[in-house]
Amino acid sequence: MKNSATATREGRAVAKSPSAYEPRFLHDVLHGLSQPQKSVPPKYFYDACGSELFEAICATPEYYPTRTEMRIMAAHVREMADTIGPEVELIELGSGASLKTRLLIEALRPHRYVPIDVSHSALAQACGELNWRFPYLTIEPYAIDFTAAPLPERAGHNRLVYFPGSTIGNFHPNEAVRFLRGMRGQFLAGEALLIGVDLKKDGALLNAAYNDAQGITAAFNLNLLQRMNAELDGDFDLEKFRHLAFYNAECGWVEMHLQSLVDQDVCVAGHRFRFRAEETLHTEISCKYSVREFQALAADAGFYAQKTWTDERGYFSVHLMRAA
Repeated sequence: MKNSATATREGRAVAKSPSAYEPRFLHDVLHGLSQPQKSVPPKYFYDACGSELFEAICATPEYYPTRTEMRIMAAHVREMADTIGPEVELIELGSGASLKTRLLIEALRPHRYVPIDVSHSALAQACGELNWRFPYLTIEPYAIDFTAAPLPERAGHNRLVYFPGSTIGNFHPNEAVRFLRGMRGQFLAGEALLIGVDLKKDGALLNAAYNDAQGITAAFNLNLLQRMNAELDGDFDLEKFRHLAFYNAECGWVEMHLQSLVDQDVCVAGHRFRFRAEETLHTEISCKYSVREFQALAADAGFYAQKTWTDERGYFSVHLMRAA
């Protein structure tokens, strides 16, 4: 088990000072571990290792959302671009590898592309590839948490905000309305939001998607503990936790947890927390919607649906919304 020291001097352990921790990460972890249902926000999955693991998840046979959304984009991106219209600047939230965005850039030819992601490494790699592919394009990356920062200011053109990957599903529905409402407050009337949303479907398919046979999703989930060990002087023993994911049909979302296998104490940044055997650390929800449910949610936030595209099986949807 890792101890709380991060360096040595003359053979003695030297712990980090509180100022050495990333303050928002530390605050959110300590707050979440202090609740009756322990939790950590899913945005903290995405350190360099977590971002690589997520890209590997997207390639697993069980995880349908990424390739299904990609097929929708490939089949309909020209229609999307025609409906959006010319003379836009493109802002992408949670850009990651920006794979689907390449199709959109080719079709739209935006004046500026602003990718936003919490992962510095994913952002740097994606921007390097896009600079090579689109040398004419002005690219202004932002390595920030888009849930806690305003949109970049427009540069003289209407903005299109692209929010792919069904990341909106990681918000509780009430939080999703608040987030979209906050975004709407920064839009001019008629400006566009292109957003991916995972649709409701058979629970067995959903359970398989979040419990892939290769164990990559489990490694992705457990990497959150490793990140707390590395960055917050945690002493989580990863062998004493297991990945737990299941579809909660009553709530309409997939839940991901890390379940303690034994009674144990865990230390983070000098604070100690008790885990009972089978107690869980809640790490993510992924809400699934019908098309009508999501359109109603967006309308509550001040957006109206202009057009929606789905795949032939009805697994996934891409919505073009306009600020009312």
